[in-house]
Amino acid sequence: METNSVSKWVLLFLIVIQMGVQVIEGSVTYDSKAIVINGQRRILISGSIHYPRSTPEMWEDLIMKAKDGGLDVIETYVFWNVHEPSQGNYNFEGRYDLVRFLKTVQKAGLYAHLRIGPYVCAEWNFGGFPVWLKYVPGISFRTDNEPFKREMKGFTEKIVNMMKSEKLFESEGGPIILSQIENEYGSIGKSLGGAGHNYMTWAANLAVGLGTGVPWVMCKQDDAPDPIFGGPIHERPVQDLAFGVARFIQKGGSFFNYYMYHGGTNFGRSAGGPFITTSYDYDAPLDEYGLIRQPKYGHLKELHKAIKQCEPALVSADPTITSLGNLQQAHVFSSKSGHCAAFLANYNTNNAAKVMFNNMHYTLPPWSISILPDCSNVVFNTAKVGVQSTQMEMLPTNAELFSWETYNEDTTTVDDSSTFTTSGLLEQVNVTRDNSDYLWYTTKWGASQTLGAINGPCSSRVRLLEHEKIGELRTKKTSISGPEITKYHYLALPWDCRTSAGIMKHGKRASWVQSHFMVGLKGEAMDVISTNRMSSVEWLQGSLIAQKQQPLTWHKASFNAPAGDEPLALDMTSMGKGQVWINGQSIGRYWTAYATELGGDPTRISLVKRSMTTVCADMFEYHPNIKDWHIESYGKTQELRRPKVHLHCGPGLTISAIKFASFGTPLGTCGTFQQGTCHSPASYDVKCIGKETCAVTIANSNFGQDPCPNKLKRLTVEAVCAPNSRG
Repeated sequence: METNSVSKWVLLFLIVIQMGVQVIEGSVTYDSKAIVINGQRRILISGSIHYPRSTPEMWEDLIMKAKDGGLDVIETYVFWNVHEPSQGNYNFEGRYDLVRFLKTVQKAGLYAHLRIGPYVCAEWNFGGFPVWLKYVPGISFRTDNEPFKREMKGFTEKIVNMMKSEKLFESEGGPIILSQIENEYGSIGKSLGGAGHNYMTWAANLAVGLGTGVPWVMCKQDDAPDPIFGGPIHERPVQDLAFGVARFIQKGGSFFNYYMYHGGTNFGRSAGGPFITTSYDYDAPLDEYGLIRQPKYGHLKELHKAIKQCEPALVSADPTITSLGNLQQAHVFSSKSGHCAAFLANYNTNNAAKVMFNNMHYTLPPWSISILPDCSNVVFNTAKVGVQSTQMEMLPTNAELFSWETYNEDTTTVDDSSTFTTSGLLEQVNVTRDNSDYLWYTTKWGASQTLGAINGPCSSRVRLLEHEKIGELRTKKTSISGPEITKYHYLALPWDCRTSAGIMKHGKRASWVQSHFMVGLKGEAMDVISTNRMSSVEWLQGSLIAQKQQPLTWHKASFNAPAGDEPLALDMTSMGKGQVWINGQSIGRYWTAYATELGGDPTRISLVKRSMTTVCADMFEYHPNIKDWHIESYGKTQELRRPKVHLHCGPGLTISAIKFASFGTPLGTCGTFQQGTCHSPASYDVKCIGKETCAVTIANSNFGQDPCPNKLKRLTVEAVCAPNSRG
């Protein structure tokens, strides 16, 4: 499930299509309880990492961090439009090297879930379909249409056969344990009636008939054959996210996926949807730059450990549910071999609850679930975040962007040799075929005609021409009004969005205009971004750049990469809207201000680095009513331990100051902490200054005395990280 908000989290639960295969060595199947691999039921934890949204050099690091975070499965879409950019011509190089990505997953010892689609949505250009598909004669997308089914079948077979040739399905010893056909089709299929049902059934039969030896799934398809149902959960802090995962598991769930585990970057012109630009960060455990985001990463890692400790009991039986109070329940899993696991839930959103379970007392924080892998000792509570939080900032580097030059796109004339003429307006994608973001449109109207409005979904510049430029109109909305015209004028309009524009006459689309179209910019035709040959473009030196604020202007500069290994980015806040290339490679669109695209000052663009500046830790003390043991494995436990807060700065950084500290009942989150009604004056006595790593035991003895007896307290610390003397 994807949305237009890249800050959203989704847990994706899947519907399995019946395969009809027998359980054999090296096989993957399923029953009503779980996915079965080599005859063994599994609890599987999955996370999405899209290979085109990162670079091949990043893949191993991302996948190993996912493994260390407790994931079993890496999930990715397969993006048809990047692999078959023109009909019959394929590309599996660089960021599109799907085989290399999956072999990296395999090398890490993880499974893969390959969502072929081939429709993916994913805030991706054209939903992942190649634009040429739209012009196949007689085609109608995602329905019982023979031209569409023929093309979809060809691409699906291409991917499956490639996976087979590389032995990447688990049935051949590879990592792929699941594949997906179609995506989020349920509501669309229902609206199409019989044609939708026939298409969905055809897609299922196509998939199963390919003989991969692993199950196929459909997402959000409640009438798929042999369904197992789940649903999406949106936008949540890590405590609530952990609560949702634990609740899904306690109700008998056995497979879930984080969308996204690493969101990454929309390089080039791959972003789809309005105002979706380069970042696809998704507030994921691994941020856009591949760095660990705390506390999400660490808290979920501890959750995954707790779930895995419960696995023998979870896959053996359905839970027995017992009421522990008005809003409290116990879900208990027991196996015939003697394994027992319990989930103690408090659904009260405001108040903690003391409950009795198995003749023992437990305190459950509000809106939380405690996990007991042995039905006795709590190893994890969803509301108790025991790992540090981090705050990342984009800091200036010592790199200088120098030798700025500029080239002004000629917007006053149109190259007649590259234009064509038609009556009325055409949809942009039909004209550009996705070869450019830009389409020039020119028309004229006569003395007796009134121009009512120019409608379009994104910002535009309108040029009124009468042999020469006589004025320019700009808009921040979806339409603008023009004057009454008493003689012939020309209208030149570049649209750089994905849908059609329209000239309106008295509230109706004007079809009387004679329209001239030209695709792209002259700078694109002259390949000004190329680093492999001399360009015929006459570049203007940087000293004159700021004097002329003209839209559709090309700028270029050079820089030396700064020292260090922090991820780098360009700060484009001095600019309006456009695209960026580095060494001829497009790193994506930028859009720093809504509906703004006029000019900008490139001399203020800077190179910045992603750096950790603040670390926070927030941990509850030990409470005598909570059985809190560290479980190493079944039948082995360590002694009861006092909890600690851990602070850790990044490489080359040490703790330079304690910005906030409170042992008691502090309020807020990292960056906005405040003292609560209970606070120990000795809280700032934590001895961490000058250290890269610091651990503080949470105990009254460390803070003089108990500031509020009989209350469950926390130690909250916010520390500042700065370069050490050796950095």
